Amino acid sequence: MDGEELTEQETALYDRQIRVWGADAQRRLSKSHILVYGMKGAVAEFCKNIVLAGVGSLTLVDDRLVTEEAFSANFLIPPNENVYSGKTIAEVCCNSLKEFNPMVRVLVEKGDLSSFGGEFYDKFDVVVVSCCSVAKKNLINEKCRKLSKRVAFYTVDCRDSCGEIFVDLQNHKYSKQKLEETVECQLQYPSFEEAISVPWKVLPRKTSKLYFAMRVIEQFEEAEGRGVGEISVPDLPGVLKLKKEICEANSLNASRIPDTLLERLIMGAREFPPVCAIIGGILGQEVIKALSGKGDPLKNFFFFDVMDGKGIVEDISNTETGRVAVSRGLTLE
Repeated sequence: MDGEELTEQETALYDRQIRVWGADAQRRLSKSHILVYGMKGAVAEFCKNIVLAGVGSLTLVDDRLVTEEAFSANFLIPPNENVYSGKTIAEVCCNSLKEFNPMVRVLVEKGDLSSFGGEFYDKFDVVVVSCCSVAKKNLINEKCRKLSKRVAFYTVDCRDSCGEIFVDLQNHKYSKQKLEETVECQLQYPSFEEAISVPWKVLPRKTSKLYFAMRVIEQFEEAEGRGVGEISVPDLPGVLKLKKEICEANSLNASRIPDTLLERLIMGAREFPPVCAIIGGILGQEVIKALSGKGDPLKNFFFFDVMDGKGIVEDISNTETGRVAVSRGLTLE
């Protein structure tokens, strides 16, 4: 992304944001390439934000055909059957996103990401995945980590009125302002597989209950051979049974994962649009920080629950002492 200057047209179009984060940061954004898999509501919000910010290109992968359920939280899909009939979600969203910023190339790629080789991922600077099983998240994350260049990896998941973002920037260097000087910083990130493998018994007592609940739901879907979100109220007894087993195996008090929270995640198969807007906004902000190399990035989980009215940042990663960093709370008004 180095060596190319902004064109006069780009400078004029992005004048306001250049005033906020500088011409160098905007240049990095304008030369960046982003891959997105799974066009659900939160991801649609993210794509809108990142296209308006002026990235170089955005490639969408989602071969599912558009259904009525698909546009319940995805504002990029017009509720007009004549527009979406016979088209994939990625194709319809691509057409909508092009209208937001004609200077950004929005493309569609077909296929299963897990079958693509390293040369495919090497074309991108950021990979964002949604609607993925744990196994697929691990596989794609590992493919990104094996590349000779650093590719930022994100997962995003919204269920009912809750949302989760995971971030892996590998070995990330960035700068930030401290008083009147610029400070150079560096953070080391674990992979998704490494992060969720941290023993629960070593996590701080204040760790978000949503972190544990999401892991229980993921393990249930994987054990039952279900797709992401393919669970319903009749599955609640099985989920609660699995929660008890996992808590016992991890020496965790089962009350740390409220049954009512698991019930909400199961019953609310569809995304809650206001939560999608929040999660998509946070994700867009984090990707911009990662690409520009400016500002403290999120490390490494973000959780939002509308019932709590706040977002929580959790650093869940192994350290030399076997402990984990204390979580940081972020209240969203």
